[in-house]
Amino acid sequence: MRASTGRDNRRARQPAGGEPLSRSAGEPLSRRSDAPALLSGPWLLPGHDGRLLAYAHVEGAVLRWTERRPGGPEWSGPDVLPIDDVTHLTIAQGRNRYAHLLGRRVRGSGEGPRTADLVYAIQYQAGRPLSEWRSVGNPLTRQDRSAQLGVPAAAVNTAGALHVFAFRSEGRIALRREDAKGRWEAWTDLKTTAVLDTPVAVATSTGHVEVVAPSRGGTLAWYQREPGAAFERAHDLGVVALPGSATGLETAPGRVTYYLTDVHSRQIVAVRPGEWPIAVGGDPGDGRHAALAATVDGHPCTVLAHRDAGGRIMLGLCPAEGERYGVWWADAGTDCLGDPALACDAFGRVTVLAEAPDGSLVLARQDGTAGLTLGDWTRL
Repeated sequence: MRASTGRDNRRARQPAGGEPLSRSAGEPLSRRSDAPALLSGPWLLPGHDGRLLAYAHVEGAVLRWTERRPGGPEWSGPDVLPIDDVTHLTIAQGRNRYAHLLGRRVRGSGEGPRTADLVYAIQYQAGRPLSEWRSVGNPLTRQDRSAQLGVPAAAVNTAGALHVFAFRSEGRIALRREDAKGRWEAWTDLKTTAVLDTPVAVATSTGHVEVVAPSRGGTLAWYQREPGAAFERAHDLGVVALPGSATGLETAPGRVTYYLTDVHSRQIVAVRPGEWPIAVGGDPGDGRHAALAATVDGHPCTVLAHRDAGGRIMLGLCPAEGERYGVWWADAGTDCLGDPALACDAFGRVTVLAEAPDGSLVLARQDGTAGLTLGDWTRL
């Protein structure tokens, strides 16, 4: 098992029909004049029929690309899905492959106070229209305080119930979730005032949902004793997470591993609740890490991706829950803006999606040789 990105990792390969994705040292990143700036994303998700879907959030819309057939390589899109006044979007997917799009919407201008709420829509089938956008509300009921609502997080449990975690500027987290019949419960408070940024929520195959959130003294954690139960405080993770860096991945049934940047060492660490953090190397930037469970050379593995301090996409590979034995890192062959995304396609190939320096979305897949070897980057 090895991590590689092709025969020559010293230079980036060109996307099909486009300009090189690399840049010389010190050369500024330049965006194409026709490329809209991403407000959040991109995301890469498997659809119900095996086709991958790519999403990106831009001003006034969500852009969606869909594989023409499972495994590609051709894509259709982008489809423009209008949505006004949304400042940030997140996407959570359930095991039924429905994609839940959750946004923070801000309204108002001029002399009056701005108001905020959370809105969501559902993608049921690949390539089909979204459901209508509906409001989840805001735990801050006073109109003059509603804009203090932060960026939300979301997870969908095995019963298909959407869990919305609303970060509030005073350090609190509020939860609103669907019940077993799909009806919205009231907002509840997770009883903390120490949170610094948006939490990370992970749904497991056992029906539980876990939540962690960065604070100044550590990383706070909550868990459920049983599926659908109230959230209780768990032991804090033994590392101070850089806000915005953490992601969670179920690495064994009911057990989640979190990958994040340690504020003190500036290294990437892997940590499971109740265990000591494990440094896994890397030279991360200030973004979020992507993590994916995949089979590589017949072995269950964890694949990691992030944008490093120099703007390059780095890929990491290790046996599932085998971080202590070392993570193999390799340059993926291109610069990127923002955070890369990972998914397995219909043939189980690791697929990487990122925003290129010129603002376009580019994608690369395993090329079928041994190890984690990527083929050429192509534009969507």
